[in-house]
Amino acid sequence: MTGQSSMTSQTEPDTAEQAPAGLGRDAWLRLRRNRLAMLGLVIITLYVCAAIFGPWLMPYDFAQQDLAHVNSGPSLIHWLGTDNLGRDLFARIVGGARTALIVAFFVTVLSFSIGAIAGAVSGFVGGVTDRTIMWLTDVTMAVPSLLLVVVINTSLTPLLSGWMEDLFLKTGNPMFRDTTFLDLSLVFGTIALIKWPQYARLMRAQVLSIRNANYVTAAIALGLPPATIIRSFVVPNALGPVIVAVSFGLGTAMVLESSFSFLGVGVQPPTPSWGRMIADGMRVWGAYPHLLIVPALALAIITMAFAFIGDGLNDALNPKGKK
Repeated sequence: MTGQSSMTSQTEPDTAEQAPAGLGRDAWLRLRRNRLAMLGLVIITLYVCAAIFGPWLMPYDFAQQDLAHVNSGPSLIHWLGTDNLGRDLFARIVGGARTALIVAFFVTVLSFSIGAIAGAVSGFVGGVTDRTIMWLTDVTMAVPSLLLVVVINTSLTPLLSGWMEDLFLKTGNPMFRDTTFLDLSLVFGTIALIKWPQYARLMRAQVLSIRNANYVTAAIALGLPPATIIRSFVVPNALGPVIVAVSFGLGTAMVLESSFSFLGVGVQPPTPSWGRMIADGMRVWGAYPHLLIVPALALAIITMAFAFIGDGLNDALNPKGKK
């Protein structure tokens, strides 16, 4: 008996140590073991800090001109050189980082909110509601993204700009002469209009896979309202793959913003944008290659960092990936 009790006392701690951790802690431990994901997390953390605090720490403003050093290469005065107007390229990269972060955050929040709600309702309710929402997603995804953005921006920008000019003439408030908020709002809306169907389809697929689960059936039997069941039981259990999609979506939103700015239908000057900087650098890359390499490299690094995090989250949140 003594031997059995001592054996039991020896194995109990081991069993306790081997007890499965919570889902969140378990996913975090697996994410930490992914070196590329950790590298991506470090890069994104530095990027966010630079976008938030960088403009106040920079010795130059992104619009400040140094006409004595136009199109100059990297130096001690201007670390990454200057553009054709003598503006510090490092300051503009940091300013463009803030623009990209604002666009990525608000676009992802907006598109995810629309898509998650639409997908959850579609998958849970079914019937005519499901067919209608899926028809809307099919129509939206069938329209070429670039064409949709060009049409919306070219149609609305003159109208909204004229409306703001009228407000300026009536009130004399110089705030209405600044179109930065208008440009960003159009970018938010147009990119979110492109991206919400993918979140809706993903959420719908997740909801369809769990809506017949025992806990959902029990909630329905208790007479809980459908909105409460979706909010409290369905959506939280369907968020794993959606979180992975959001991490990829942040990088995609940055690329889309840069692409539209590159084509001249995104964020407009003087607001710095990596896409606009790449477009300007393309014109003179033969003589001044740093004007193209620097913004293109910044966009590539940040996009890859989000991809690394997305892959890491996919492995960490996928139970089949647990070893």
